[in-house]
Amino acid sequence: MKLLIEIPAWLGDAVMATPAIENIANYYNKPEIILIGSFVSVETLKNNPKVAETYILEKKYLNLYKLAKKLGQFDVYFSFRSSFRAKLFKFLISSKNKYQFNKYKHRNLHQVEKYNNFINDSLNTNFSAGRVSIYRDFSGINTNNSKLTLGMNPGASYGDAKRWYPKEFAKVATVLSSKYEILIFGGPGEIDIAADIEKLLIEKGVTNYINLAGNTTIQELINRISSLDLFITGDSGPMHIAASFQIPTVAIFGPTNVDETSQWMNDNSIVVKKNLDCQPCMKRTCPLKHHNCMKLIEAQEVIDSIPLIFPSLT
Repeated sequence: MKLLIEIPAWLGDAVMATPAIENIANYYNKPEIILIGSFVSVETLKNNPKVAETYILEKKYLNLYKLAKKLGQFDVYFSFRSSFRAKLFKFLISSKNKYQFNKYKHRNLHQVEKYNNFINDSLNTNFSAGRVSIYRDFSGINTNNSKLTLGMNPGASYGDAKRWYPKEFAKVATVLSSKYEILIFGGPGEIDIAADIEKLLIEKGVTNYINLAGNTTIQELINRISSLDLFITGDSGPMHIAASFQIPTVAIFGPTNVDETSQWMNDNSIVVKKNLDCQPCMKRTCPLKHHNCMKLIEAQEVIDSIPLIFPSLT
């Protein structure tokens, strides 16, 4: 049985699709699974031992046709994307059975459940959604830490509205620096915000930190996060990687919906957020221009939340 699965393009969504992908693999008898998707999503999921091959899906429409012809025939095709481009690619794929996620069909559910319901609807099954799962490549980095390690992820690819403020991250890091070694994470587009935190730490005399923003591969990011003792992050892809490894996490939420994109089945997770009338607006920038959903969250609230859930880490 040869299966082609187009996975979500965003890192966090790719992670949240893993329970559904696991159920696909369990439904068929030792299928040959080929994953296709964005570079980031493929890098995140490629180490799954049930995956035989992976392909990067390019944006140019002409390349969609060429790749579809190159891939050949499949028994079943699943797409976790519902864009026009994804629908076109589905049309081009040669497969006996084709199924495509409809983002409008399953509402008011966690994204993990939406993806899992898509699979249940497609296969006429009743699988439950298990934990999210990411597999590590241990060859890339030594993650054996002799001291407690705190990871901080100030960025969010979705937009500025999801980002808490550098000065508040720096306040938290300064207070916790006596107990934790500090790692600052961030992608290529988040180098500036990480640099702002670093500058503030230097001003406070904090030296036991490493700024990794823009300097990690996806596999290195996964390995680093999997070795943390505590993670403080906004609603982001790395937040979902942490859930895969049950990393104690303080997740700071602003404009996005906790019920849909919070960590899935992480027993060591807490959400810090305000309950404003304008939340969740789901906007990339604050439509009311005040950004109070993030601005009103203070560093001390995050610090105080840690012993409530993680008493051993204070």
